[in-house]
Amino acid sequence: MTDTTRSSAAHPGGDPGANPEVAALNDAGIGADAQTQARLAAVMFAARYHGVEMDLEALRLRPDEPAPSPPVLVEWLREAGLWVRGVPMNFRQLMKIDDPAPVVLLLDDGGAALVVGRDRDREVLFMRDPRASSGEPAIAVDELRLKQVWSGGALLIRAKRGGAEGEPVFNLGLLARLVWSDKRILRDIAISSITITVLSLVPIFAVMSVIGTVLQYRGTATLNLVIILMIVAVAFEMILSWGRKLMEVILAAKLDSRLNLMIFDRLLALPIEFFERQQAGELAYKVAQVNQVREFLTGKLMNTFIDMFMLTILLPLLFYMNATLAWTVLIAAGLIAAIIAAFLRPLSVMTGRMIAAESGKGSVLVESIYGIRTVKALALEPARAADWDRRVAEVADLHVQAGRLANWPATLAMPLQRYCGYGAITLGAYIALHTNNPVDAGSITGFMLLGGRVAGPLVSLAGLMEDVQKAQAAIGQVASVLNRPNEKHALTHGLRPRFEGAIEFDDVTFRYEGSKAPALEKMSFKIPAGTMLGLVGRSGSGKSTITRLLQGINRDYQGAIRIDGNDMREINLRHIRKNFGMVLQDNFLFRGTVRDNIIAGRPGLSFEDAVRAARLAGAEEFIERLPNGYDTFIQEGSPNLSGGQKQRLAIARALISDPKVLIMDEATSALDPESEALVNANILRIAKGRTMVIVSHRLSSLLDCDLIMVLDRGRTVDIGTHHELVERCAIYRHLWFQQNRHLAPEGFNNAASAPALTQGH
Repeated sequence: MTDTTRSSAAHPGGDPGANPEVAALNDAGIGADAQTQARLAAVMFAARYHGVEMDLEALRLRPDEPAPSPPVLVEWLREAGLWVRGVPMNFRQLMKIDDPAPVVLLLDDGGAALVVGRDRDREVLFMRDPRASSGEPAIAVDELRLKQVWSGGALLIRAKRGGAEGEPVFNLGLLARLVWSDKRILRDIAISSITITVLSLVPIFAVMSVIGTVLQYRGTATLNLVIILMIVAVAFEMILSWGRKLMEVILAAKLDSRLNLMIFDRLLALPIEFFERQQAGELAYKVAQVNQVREFLTGKLMNTFIDMFMLTILLPLLFYMNATLAWTVLIAAGLIAAIIAAFLRPLSVMTGRMIAAESGKGSVLVESIYGIRTVKALALEPARAADWDRRVAEVADLHVQAGRLANWPATLAMPLQRYCGYGAITLGAYIALHTNNPVDAGSITGFMLLGGRVAGPLVSLAGLMEDVQKAQAAIGQVASVLNRPNEKHALTHGLRPRFEGAIEFDDVTFRYEGSKAPALEKMSFKIPAGTMLGLVGRSGSGKSTITRLLQGINRDYQGAIRIDGNDMREINLRHIRKNFGMVLQDNFLFRGTVRDNIIAGRPGLSFEDAVRAARLAGAEEFIERLPNGYDTFIQEGSPNLSGGQKQRLAIARALISDPKVLIMDEATSALDPESEALVNANILRIAKGRTMVIVSHRLSSLLDCDLIMVLDRGRTVDIGTHHELVERCAIYRHLWFQQNRHLAPEGFNNAASAPALTQGH
């Protein structure tokens, strides 16, 4: 029977004369040349096979690339939540794959092809042109024909498994698996360590031979041979030690890279509300504890295993030379281990207290640096210095206590360690003088040299238990951050619809963690696409909460939020945030040029795109006056920009991706009147073709809104135009005349809102 396998991906369904991937690329205006279109269509085809629709807006194509490179494709697929690996393969390896999923081959001309099946009897692969219509059959290709267009580059793609395997718990087991993934390096380190251990014994036995034979019989030839053996052994030991150390450095560097990539990826996947509840310094200190774990895994743990192997060689030798002395050395080493083990629990508790104190100290430092403007403006240096002094004193005191505690086992074990190194020779001499069991000088000298090497591994093994306690404490600190529920699934799964901008809240209730009163209570409203909606209300009425829910920051609400009829919980979270622009009251600008900050969310866009967004945001006129225009470098904290300039740059950054929904949360409240007037003058231009949600305490900035919604205590009080609300809504009318007293009618009570001091209290 013919062993033939064909992938169901060859005919994904739908219109047999259409190619959905090519149609999507054409609609997006991507992939004008055949090679680029083929690569992107192949990747989209493979992703669709696994049930994932690729987001073309997330693709970061560089203008200077003739076709998307493998790293760009891999990053794009991983952002979509797929497992992908770029690997070199050959024809035989492709034939052995049993998985029916399509394999993307990266052709030499910059294009791509899909392997959708294989016939092992005929030794052919069934391949498909990703640009061909879905009704076209796959083509049989043999090895010779494939080699003419393909040099081995391939992408293996599959859906990530859910559960623990998709997002494994950060613990010692995960780290051990990361180390074990470099089995070849570990094997080479083990082989070199065994060889070094054996070679290190050669000088010892040489010394024993010199003392026991050469001096007694005056054997010059034997001495020369011993010297040659020692020189050769030491030379080989030097070479192997250098090679082993280099491999350990490479292993540590690879593990460090993997850990840093994994930690940063998980850190960015944590929800914003987690960062809002954590101190930045404490968070940074906890994450930095992973360096201790890495040093433990690639340093102390590995060295202990090497020492234990040495112990398995040395102990039989000691018992062979003199069983009595060997037993005494073994008992002494056991007592050392018992002493160390007795102090493990107190040391573990002390380590936890030190980590907590160091974390608090780091938090004070980072907080003081981050808020240095406030510290300087309010002359808070003495208060911050006093807090820092207290933290430093606490850490120093704990270090002294820990050092005092750790000093006890070292001191108590010292006599036993000295016995293993030197006491055995005294006991051997005593046995030789007072018993009929003669011990030659060579054996006693060998025992002195080997005894310390036996005690060392046993002490290291006991000390390893202490290091394990410290490593577990460090892992606990890192795990307390990384093992929290994150947004990974929401960022990589879900619908990616084309947005128009219609927003609907249906009986939405939301309560912040630890709060008794709901921030939103049974809120319902609906606005069509293209609406400019203003949100007003007293502080705490729920305005910013609405914007947080629209961004997907908080998703544990009751009721339903729909965007263009799609439930927001079912939409891919990254897709929402890429299509929803956000401008805050206080926006953060990154270190870099003005241009880099504008296109931060879409690094593949051109300079013309940055200029277009800046012009729309009203930022072009001040950018052109900067020393280097769009190439002006912005320092941390943006000291060379005014508040209005920063705000207009933030608006340009939000507009660069042409979002269908733009949210402005108190975007003009901190601006001077001139800057606010410039931003407001551009609002109507900005609003064209998109839905806007504007939160503002200044009602005058909302006069151009299509609708204004009045909130109070998390409920919708009224919604309408400015003139309608002034007529019928008491809360809005009060806020309006409070801010525009010169327009207030007679009898309007201004005293109600006057400050207490002006009322004579």
